[in-house]
Amino acid sequence: MELNRRTVIAGAAAAGLAATTLGTGNAQAATGSASGRKPVKEPFGKLADGTKIYRWSLENGGTRLKVLNWGGVVQSLEIPDRHGHHANVSLGFDNIDDYVAKTPYFGALIGRYGNRIAKGQFTLDGKSYQLSVNDGVNSLHGGKQGFDKHVWDVEPFTKGSDVGLHLHYTSVDGEMGYPGTLKAKVTYTLTKHGDWRIDYEATTDKATVVNLTSHVYWNLAGEGSGTIEDHELRIAAARYTPTDSGLIPTGELAKVGGTPFDFRHAKPIGRDIRAGHEQQVQAKGYDHNWALDKGITAKPEHVATLRDPRSGRTLKIATDQPGLQFYSGNFLDGTLTGTGGRTYRQGDALCLETQHFPDSPNHANFPSTVLRPGQTYRTTTIHTFSA
Repeated sequence: MELNRRTVIAGAAAAGLAATTLGTGNAQAATGSASGRKPVKEPFGKLADGTKIYRWSLENGGTRLKVLNWGGVVQSLEIPDRHGHHANVSLGFDNIDDYVAKTPYFGALIGRYGNRIAKGQFTLDGKSYQLSVNDGVNSLHGGKQGFDKHVWDVEPFTKGSDVGLHLHYTSVDGEMGYPGTLKAKVTYTLTKHGDWRIDYEATTDKATVVNLTSHVYWNLAGEGSGTIEDHELRIAAARYTPTDSGLIPTGELAKVGGTPFDFRHAKPIGRDIRAGHEQQVQAKGYDHNWALDKGITAKPEHVATLRDPRSGRTLKIATDQPGLQFYSGNFLDGTLTGTGGRTYRQGDALCLETQHFPDSPNHANFPSTVLRPGQTYRTTTIHTFSA
């Protein structure tokens, strides 16, 4: 029953969830001083083959979002601090060439399978598949040319008090080794409260596996402002999935209690990041999947809170997914210069990727990621901002 592992949430219900369960966003949204406007499209350069890349700018409820048709990339996301001053809290580049040649998935839509699959191999219905390998011997984020490295069709929209973008991409049968032609639709919505909502949908004509996510690198003090180790993080999970030396889950669901992986109560990220735990040593920090206490749910539920004490900016994440990958920016090495003209170094940002578990196709005890013809993959993640 793979279908019931992915759930549908009605637009009206989701809007109510964002407004009630997650709060009403920032002060500008509460006062009504910022209102949605039609997304604005502008050129953002060309690919080597002459393909034009565009950027769409959206604003609603005090949140400002800029998105590329290249990989569905969130190129910039601005939110206000406690004094109403906006800052871009998402790492990125100011030109398309760097996104094509250098990016470690800054702001990208990830597919066909977010996270890692061991040796790029899995078996489905008795047939073995070999995927594109791009992370040592493993497949990461869909392979060498995942969804983040393709041009998406973008359709802007306004609906009531919401503004947003519908993004479409068709992955043909056999692309990066995956079976089935997968038709993906991802919708970015900014609500009147300034929440950023992502709705993922996909259908297939052949049994396949799918695990879509967003790879925004967050620094709530502002991109290029330095370390996120003083950010306070809470994750509603009593267990996580330990990994081997290749960052592939072992299959164990380990308890976080008594380890540096315990974020059940908010704590500064830097408090335990150098604790010397074997799992941290091999990952160079945190780069693990937390098995969320709530599991798979019929609608998004609040699972994580990130807060920057300096600015007061707070991010709350709600999802219907069973897992959350927390990556502490371990492989940023000072070689990349971002949108603000500053270099990004280790620990200058973090990712919180809502997902099914890494390498699920190879672990029968993990929630299934199988999608079959006639089924529709649906999942929703909501980001709520306040200060």
